[in-house]
Amino acid sequence: MKLHWIILIMFFLFLLEGTIVTWLIPTGWTHRLIPHFVFVFVLFAAMYAGRHVALFLGLAFGMLQDIVFYGHIIGIHSFSMGLCGYLAGLLLEYRRPPMLTAISVIGMGCLLLDTVVFMVYTVFQINKQPYVWALTHHILPSLFLQLIFALILYIPARRWFEGAFRKNSKEENEQAQL
Repeated sequence: MKLHWIILIMFFLFLLEGTIVTWLIPTGWTHRLIPHFVFVFVLFAAMYAGRHVALFLGLAFGMLQDIVFYGHIIGIHSFSMGLCGYLAGLLLEYRRPPMLTAISVIGMGCLLLDTVVFMVYTVFQINKQPYVWALTHHILPSLFLQLIFALILYIPARRWFEGAFRKNSKEENEQAQL
């Protein structure tokens, strides 16, 4: 699968998390569970495609989320998703992570993303609650949703990313030999 198909899948996830998932979440939980399915895919990109691809995807889809969903500060999700994707790719740069490591990195990345967004909102006085309140009311419930999503899509996402970048490297080697 090529990179443009992965971007199309991520755009589909972007539409899914903004439309259908909000209907599936019970009414009392809509402000507690915030799906970050696109970000989970950015972290998969960091693990299996590299930090630069994750940085690009994080910046692009984070800006899209800033424009469509979050209008308080344009660029905060773009910055956060790009930074977290780059750091996850830097952490796992030279090895292919097993499933438990991948899920742990996704969990830490989602925790870092929500913490960075919370801290920036606190600095600009958009957020008035303490971090412990945000951790228990927003960040941890959303983290469990992201981890369940990551477990469901772990094997397909690994195959998609490895297939996209393994074929590209084989094509480059064949062209270099010619």
